Amino acid sequence: MILYSITINIDHQVHEEWLTWIKNEHIPDMLATGLFVENKVLRLLNEFDNGGITYSFQYYLNSMEDYIRYETEHASRLQDEHIKKFRDRFVTFQTLLEVVE
Repeated sequence: MILYSITINIDHQVHEEWLTWIKNEHIPDMLATGLFVENKVLRLLNEFDNGGITYSFQYYLNSMEDYIRYETEHASRLQDEHIKKFRDRFVTFQTLLEVVE
């Protein structure tokens, strides 16, 4: 199993709007690809005062092939929607992990 983890620090000023959009539109769009078998949303508790709130989004896939399919068929569209809506209001990084247990 593969874990695609996205960490996002979102500006306090747009946090509520962003979180509503993430829950009601972005996550359903991610899951609608049919490639993810499970997802989790986590909020960082030991936050530094950096002007934002940090979340970790964890999306599980059955295989590396499913991740590659996500990247080639869906990622740019979904990422572009996020950038267009919240440009310059967030910082993000992504991690790809293999579940070993």
